[in-house]
Amino acid sequence: MESIMKLIQTPIRKAAVFVMLTALLVGCDDFGNLNVDPNNPSQVRTELLLTNVQRDISAVSGAVIGNLWVQYMAETQYDDDSRYSTTTFNFNGWYTGALMDLQTIIDLNTDEATSGDALSGGSNNNQIAVARILKAYFFNVITDRWGMLPYSEALQGSANFRPSYDSQEVIYVDLLNELKEAVNQMDTGPGVRGDIIFGGNMTRWAEFANSLRARIALRMADTNRSALAESEFVDAVNSGVISEDVMYPYLGEAANQNPWFARFITRTDYAISDVLANYMKGLEDHRVLRYADPAPDFHTAGEEVTFNNIVGMPYSVENPGDITNSSISFPGAAIRGQDSPLPIITVSELHFAMAEAVERGWMAGSAENHYLAGIEASWNQWDVYDAANFTNYVSNAEVVYDSANWQEKIGTQKWVALFPNGFEAWAEWRRLGFPQLTPHSLPLNASGEIPRRHAYPTSEAQLNKINYDAAVSAQGADTPDTRLWWDVN
Repeated sequence: MESIMKLIQTPIRKAAVFVMLTALLVGCDDFGNLNVDPNNPSQVRTELLLTNVQRDISAVSGAVIGNLWVQYMAETQYDDDSRYSTTTFNFNGWYTGALMDLQTIIDLNTDEATSGDALSGGSNNNQIAVARILKAYFFNVITDRWGMLPYSEALQGSANFRPSYDSQEVIYVDLLNELKEAVNQMDTGPGVRGDIIFGGNMTRWAEFANSLRARIALRMADTNRSALAESEFVDAVNSGVISEDVMYPYLGEAANQNPWFARFITRTDYAISDVLANYMKGLEDHRVLRYADPAPDFHTAGEEVTFNNIVGMPYSVENPGDITNSSISFPGAAIRGQDSPLPIITVSELHFAMAEAVERGWMAGSAENHYLAGIEASWNQWDVYDAANFTNYVSNAEVVYDSANWQEKIGTQKWVALFPNGFEAWAEWRRLGFPQLTPHSLPLNASGEIPRRHAYPTSEAQLNKINYDAAVSAQGADTPDTRLWWDVN
């Protein structure tokens, strides 16, 4: 200790100490930023928020329950979900997660105090526009699941813990407006950063917004707002919709892998249903060879896969666990590879939408041409298109277009093409009424019918009772059998 003190007391050490003390005592203007940790910024980076939000799209594109209810897939062990045992679903995570992040992006780019720092994520207008588009996307998904929702009073944080519910009609009309205004808000400044879907390409964002607007407008076709639905659909299409499929891009790594891949790492709970497999095999629809893997009992490894090798799991069966894994077909590698992309919205869907618009008198053109283009786009999406095979498929009496029965023709072929986008397929099945699906023969819900909606989380009846009760009074009983505003067929 004594030797150390002697060192400090030398002239050189005294000078060094003096310099150090002087540096600590000088004005804060020069050294105030010493207390700022560059690895922990005080303001969140909006590009990181955007990436985080986009990863939540996977919870829609890769969801299970819709696939079960439209009978794309069947459960191989525990079939409670296929039998409609779960009635109450929680929407709170959407509000505290993706939707709140998107509102934060909007707020940071709007507030003059933060908008300058937010430019790291692209121009302010472009970031706000993209956030509005994604908010519309998520709100459309959740209102189609629950119906009336906290909307106009939502996302206010501690300012309002008990938001009122808006009718689905009000939500739908506002979503159309939000999407249109978002496109108009885009500017020529830098595109958004942190964008894993379009890489900051604002033209593709505009096409995506227009396509979502067409989807939403068509859902309103049979409601009291049919005139608005028509004008918005036509305007959306004329403004420019997607010309290539919008897919969620998974990676070959655990942190960003396909959810179907993750489900099959240690379990084999889901197989292609006999309902879908038998329908497609009967028409020699080559997409089924991509939708499903061959059943090992009926296929020799290394040989070409044929329709006979695809065996669907019975959707309604008393003891699904009695059926061996080797005797059925699991989802194909095209949807459950670690980096296999999953559809968000496709060219095929838009062609079927335009076929319906022609039949409704909204657009000029040929409904049949759009219908066939929808099927062809789907075959191209799944990389199975061959001219001879395609001609053979569309020549089937079951597939040949019939304008007198357009709801059935479009509804059924759209059902096939939307696989495995279960929530969108469930919405379109409810709206059009096709294909005619038979409910599970051993249901666990009260009515025994395929659910028409999700019941609200129990927390709403407990913590937001006044507004919950008002919503139930306006919409109908909080059960899976209550139909949504647009579900009239």
